[in-house]
Amino acid sequence: MGNLCGKQSKDNFEGQGRTLGSAPAPATRASIPSNVATPTKPKVGGPPRTLGESNKGDDPKAAAAAAAEARANKTSTGDLQKKLDAQKRQTNNQTLQQASNENRLAREVDQATETRNYN
Repeated sequence: MGNLCGKQSKDNFEGQGRTLGSAPAPATRASIPSNVATPTKPKVGGPPRTLGESNKGDDPKAAAAAAAEARANKTSTGDLQKKLDAQKRQTNNQTLQQASNENRLAREVDQATETRNYN
């Protein structure tokens, strides 16, 4: 069974063929513009190292700890950063109190909307 509305498939073996050993014409190569510089290979050298030897003398844990410390101590200016810093300085009670105030204000807005709609 076939597709009634489909196109008839074209047979790949129709038409003129070519003999064994004959190849299609080679594609011409485009020239490279002179303004494009060829990439330079990185220079490799220096004294040989043994397996497991690191570039510095630090172990990975110390390097990760130093990077985390640097990120933590980095100061950036901006409104969002100031808000984030203020949020980080809040105690647990202050955070709970702020959430409670937001919930109370949302309930008051809902109640005012319901009163205005006279339901």
